[in-house]
Amino acid sequence: MQFIFEQIRTGGDRNFAYLIGDRDARVAAIVDPSYTPDVVVERATAQQLSTEYIINTHGHADHTNGNRVAKKLTGAQVVAFRTSSVSPDLPVDDGQVLELGSLFLELIHVPGHTDDHIVVYLERQGVAVTGDHLFVGKIGGTGSDRAARSEFESIRKLLDRFPDAVTIWPGHDYGCRPSSTMALEKETNPFILKMDDIDEFLKLKRDWAVFKAEMGLK
Repeated sequence: MQFIFEQIRTGGDRNFAYLIGDRDARVAAIVDPSYTPDVVVERATAQQLSTEYIINTHGHADHTNGNRVAKKLTGAQVVAFRTSSVSPDLPVDDGQVLELGSLFLELIHVPGHTDDHIVVYLERQGVAVTGDHLFVGKIGGTGSDRAARSEFESIRKLLDRFPDAVTIWPGHDYGCRPSSTMALEKETNPFILKMDDIDEFLKLKRDWAVFKAEMGLK
């Protein structure tokens, strides 16, 4: 099996889409086609891959607004968490695994930024597409302490599950680099550095704009 993995810039607010494929089986999945679904599909077509799945990490429009065009171009099934507002063709639960040729895509439910958020994890390849849950150097926004507490628990879930070598591939280019590793995030992400104290974590969430300005972050 030859593993294909591409990070694709799609416009919007520095959005990323992803192409995941098995070259030997000639099948692919695309994640969050967003603003330029034709470009994402073209990358699959150029490599002679048939797109089987269109996976949404969550239901926000800046990640799902390419679904209709991507589905028209490929005939693929839209995949999202079972409570997602996108009304997926294939609704999934926490821990469900999609087979893609010889690849296994585990879909991990990580509520917080949204209630329907999932991470796409390929354990054998050490790859995690984290959408708007975990960015390089920050985490997804939340609108309330309730949501922030959910996000805290979801981050702990990933910290418990992912080895340090797992690569992190976010939904936006918001950090100082377009991807990271779990080890690097443990050392540098200010939110992960607060994971021993829920109150400090929540305080940083509330004070994030001030913190960013003081630290010169994007």
